[in-house]
Amino acid sequence: MAFSPLRFSVRRRQPELVAPLFPTPRELKRLSDIDDQEGLRFQIPIIQIYRHDPAMAGRNPAEVVRDALARALVFYYPFAGRLREGSGKKLFVDCTGEGVLFIEAEADVKFEDFGDALQPPFPWLEELLFDVDGSSAVLNTPLLLIQVTLLSCGGFIFAIRLNHTMSDAPGLVQLMTAVGELARGLPSPSVVPVWRRELLEAHPTPAPSFPHREYEQVPDTEGTIIPLDDMAHRSFFFGSREISTLRSRLPPQLRRSSSTFDILSAFLWRSRTVALQPSDPNENFRFICIVNIRGRFNPPLPSGFYGNAFALPVAVATAGELCSRPLAYAVELVKRAKSQVSGDYLRSVADYMVKNGRPHFTVVRTYVVSDVRRAGFGDVDFGWGKAVYGGPARAIPGVASFFVPFVNASGEKGIVVPVCLPPPAMRRFAVEIQNLLTVQHAVDEQVVEGDDNNHKDQKTPFLRSHI
Repeated sequence: MAFSPLRFSVRRRQPELVAPLFPTPRELKRLSDIDDQEGLRFQIPIIQIYRHDPAMAGRNPAEVVRDALARALVFYYPFAGRLREGSGKKLFVDCTGEGVLFIEAEADVKFEDFGDALQPPFPWLEELLFDVDGSSAVLNTPLLLIQVTLLSCGGFIFAIRLNHTMSDAPGLVQLMTAVGELARGLPSPSVVPVWRRELLEAHPTPAPSFPHREYEQVPDTEGTIIPLDDMAHRSFFFGSREISTLRSRLPPQLRRSSSTFDILSAFLWRSRTVALQPSDPNENFRFICIVNIRGRFNPPLPSGFYGNAFALPVAVATAGELCSRPLAYAVELVKRAKSQVSGDYLRSVADYMVKNGRPHFTVVRTYVVSDVRRAGFGDVDFGWGKAVYGGPARAIPGVASFFVPFVNASGEKGIVVPVCLPPPAMRRFAVEIQNLLTVQHAVDEQVVEGDDNNHKDQKTPFLRSHI
């Protein structure tokens, strides 16, 4: 479903630097060998949308956030520094205390005017997260850019851009939560931040113990790198009906043992590959999933660690196999890739980074999925309650999608998935999803398998997407 374009104006004050409220240590801090890999050297936008709260009448959200941010940066002072690069492409944070970029803005639009547009892709993102000239480079620039935009109804939008080398989703939410706690009057954050990036450093003599096909340098022999100059952005909603339909397409044992992530990721990977119409059925297509390893270390990483602590395990299949075989084939590949991740696996990644020049993960014929449903973006509260939407602002063009928790206009809880593809492929992708999300297909397979009839009374699932 397409929504009509919404037009409104945004009046921004001049960008300013918000520094820590009190003096902080001036030092050079090493990033980990997971942090500074090439694939994380980019800026990622997050958007949080808040309703008006009559109890907060008279309080300016921008002022509240700015003041709390200055106090939070005393605890998270590396964010107020600048990134430097040393020998061997090693990254350091120069803790200069200069501060992060902050913009206060007002928009002549009400919360209700957005309608169905309160989910990715946000077509007006550039207005709500203004790209300050010279700020988007990875090195020698502010590590955070924040814009707080007051809506005419009293609600507001908090948008933040993160230099991904500093933190992953849990780490960023930890910082944002700290800002929220201080905004609500707490004297200090409930979680004490922990740097300890040395815990994810390579061994003195790097020796990778896993093959790490996620970092293979694959030539684009068939011209299958997706062009980024003409892309279509859409999001797709998957509620309990859609997930149930997909689950019913699996054999009984796999149906019981597979998570929602396994099933939905495999389904999207397969559908996306079909939509791209590979010319060579023998070409390999990859699926990479983001796996948080905080609890997989022995002992676990310390509470409060806010660096990048995830692995990128990969599943590989030929286009022919992936497109022609049942969904169960892709699900098994996804599950197998996830199962190999451990603390030893991530230490092997660190060794691989140092030994091989910190390469980018493979992007040729690759689909990446990051599940942020449990990251907690929507729970961040600056005093106006939880966010109506909280999470990534869009898909990463041509490469990655996010699984974001979402409640649609009907009040149904589910997952919204932003996708970015060339327009012809996007049209085919939407049709492929529509064709597969039919009860008839699911019932047919149930009859063949002799399974129960639990799904026969379901309403036909429908494609719920936004352009």
